[in-house]
Amino acid sequence: MHPLREFTEADLRHRTSVKWSQYPEDVLPLWIAEMDARPPAAVSEALGELVARGDAGYGVVGPYREAFAEFARRRWQWAVTDDAVIEVADVLTGLATAIRLVTEPGAAVVVNPPVYPPFYEVIEWAGRRVETAPLGRDGRLDLDRLDEVLAGLGPGAAHLLCSPHNPTGAVHTRDELEAVARISAERGARVVVDEIHAPLVPHGFVPYLAVRGSASAFVATSASKAFNLAGLKAGLLIAGADAVHELAAIPPVVTFGASQFGLVAQTAALTDGDAWLDAVVADLTENRRLLRELLDEHLPDVGWAGGDGCYLAWLDFGGLFGDDPAAPILERGRVALSSGLSFGPGGERHARLNYATTPELLERAVRGIARIRR
Repeated sequence: MHPLREFTEADLRHRTSVKWSQYPEDVLPLWIAEMDARPPAAVSEALGELVARGDAGYGVVGPYREAFAEFARRRWQWAVTDDAVIEVADVLTGLATAIRLVTEPGAAVVVNPPVYPPFYEVIEWAGRRVETAPLGRDGRLDLDRLDEVLAGLGPGAAHLLCSPHNPTGAVHTRDELEAVARISAERGARVVVDEIHAPLVPHGFVPYLAVRGSASAFVATSASKAFNLAGLKAGLLIAGADAVHELAAIPPVVTFGASQFGLVAQTAALTDGDAWLDAVVADLTENRRLLRELLDEHLPDVGWAGGDGCYLAWLDFGGLFGDDPAAPILERGRVALSSGLSFGPGGERHARLNYATTPELLERAVRGIARIRR
């Protein structure tokens, strides 16, 4: 089974989702985080049965929570209790809900740029203000800087953590996560974590709520990114042991955004998708190796730390193409990447490349970028 080897470019050009419909047909789209793969067979079968029955009503809460809890036990040896979890429309909704729960209007929420661009929007949407504790030069958390920023803000702030980190792909260690928990507790800040990419980590992923000192935190997650189900909305918000009682303050309407099709699809993926997930992780590992070889051969001046926490490569183009390399790469190379500028401070001269595609398209894209240097 090779989920990222099944489609030709001609097949993919028939897709109507945003990745393949945003740009003209002469552009190779390696930007937004969609995989060029079909979902697990169990998902297709479950959705087909819904359609055949005309079973498109309101979703039943419960099975998705149970499937995730079993998945977490199986993959990460993490015990998730049913009373600690609620369904939400998606991860961003879960993050906004948690931020509203743990902070007052106008409070500061700290992020670690360069970071997933919607973090800035979701903080503002929640009526809070963005503060930054940038990553270190190595693309990992700068814990001293985080401590300094939270100390300056005083009690009442929050830290919105991306784990694993998007766009660098860094997988936080247990020691790093425990340091985040300790620093936040000492500075009177609450922690909210996005773990949507977690199932794609080949090894070493540590759930935040499984580390010491995390009991007051909230985690938002979903099967959507790992199983390529972004259009089938359903997410989960998980409370730490000391925060479970706060879930009672969330109105039931928050859970209504998870659709019947999303709940059923993601439950099927978590329950019966392990073989598919292992296969896609293996394909991504091979694509990382290929991307490294292609960069070394065709773009040796481009830096890449090679983080394996997601299927996104954070590329440092240095002085090759100016502060926004994605713009000339699109215009002259006909390859669509995500502009590094949208990820906040530290995004200058960078672009994010989605390598969850076929080896053939990955090679064409790198060669296309290399040609514009000549």
